[in-house]
Amino acid sequence: MRWLLYLILFSFLHFYTGADLHAQSRKISVDDQLLQDSIYKSNKKKVLNFSMKEFDSLFFDFFSRKNDPAVLLTKTEFYAYTVQIAAFSDRLVLLYPDQKEVAEKNKEKWLSENYEDYLEYKASQKK
Repeated sequence: MRWLLYLILFSFLHFYTGADLHAQSRKISVDDQLLQDSIYKSNKKKVLNFSMKEFDSLFFDFFSRKNDPAVLLTKTEFYAYTVQIAAFSDRLVLLYPDQKEVAEKNKEKWLSENYEDYLEYKASQKK
């Protein structure tokens, strides 16, 4: 019975996460993809060795800086955060192989974050 409840809950979360990902998926520029690839390659080993505490620190630092009206992240800083958060999904796949599909979708979501959208968000904060 517990297994069935878990399966229903997982399916429910998967359905809503999947619908959200399709609505948000957008292509980023080739230059941005190259920057992401470079950041990913240089940070992958470090991120795979992150503890949950280190990941939480990275995650909350990103959101506090992103939402601070006085801070404007550079393109490199923005992608450094989003790519490292995405790369942590690789660690989750290693720890929880049965959650591979969810982790891959989460990684895709973070890699589809767009710096131009971030700049629009920052402009709207000033209004």
